[in-house]
Amino acid sequence: MTITINEELRAYIDPLTSDEYAALERSLLAEGCRDSLVLWNDLLIDGHNRYGICQKHGIAFNTVQNETFKSMEDVHLWMIDNHLGRRSVSDFQRGVLALRKKEILAARLAQAKESSAESPENAAAQSSEELPLKREVIARAARVSSATLGQIEKIRKTATPELVSAVKAGAVSINAAAVISSLPEEQQKAAVAGGKKELRQVARQVREAKLPPKPTLPPPPDDASPEQLTIHRLNLRIIELTEERDQLKKKVQHLTIALAESRGS
Repeated sequence: MTITINEELRAYIDPLTSDEYAALERSLLAEGCRDSLVLWNDLLIDGHNRYGICQKHGIAFNTVQNETFKSMEDVHLWMIDNHLGRRSVSDFQRGVLALRKKEILAARLAQAKESSAESPENAAAQSSEELPLKREVIARAARVSSATLGQIEKIRKTATPELVSAVKAGAVSINAAAVISSLPEEQQKAAVAGGKKELRQVARQVREAKLPPKPTLPPPPDDASPEQLTIHRLNLRIIELTEERDQLKKKVQHLTIALAESRGS
């Protein structure tokens, strides 16, 4: 049997970590290859790691043909849906996969609009096709919040490869990485080079720099009446209480982020 490996397909999904690969190898050696490799004609679609390990150790395996594919886009969509259903895939990976699916579907929709004549029937069909492209639907498919999906989209567009790798490795949360990705490339690289603590500190500094300036109150005039002085004191107290509230909200935000980062580390 001839099995063809397409390197682009092999790299389409993030590779296993060294620990995951070792665990898979132990499982195949102990139990054999129970899941069939998925082929499209002779092209290997799913099971690249299993195929490599089986070849290395002479382990027998089965194959199954997927005859539903019409194009490489169909293959990509199948791979995305297949991996979105796996528990081991991280939130960031699921978000990236869901965004890739959105891009494929959006391109198909654009092609359909160009090639079909405009009519009420076509317009209704295209309207229904656009529903899966809504952010809420994509986020639901990726099992992340709409806000998190937006942060992942920002990371994909503006983060350096080093920062993306740090997110994948769990060295920085999606929230913090999205904040850091707004910095120039050199500053992003420096933050990653500094490790987890530096990444958290930089994210905190960027958030604080975006906060609006503290309100100031001019002093009362020298000839201010008692009523004016009372109003001035009350206004000062309002400013103090507002600042205390904002500080408490900031602490809660930092604690929430730190908890999320500790769970991901």
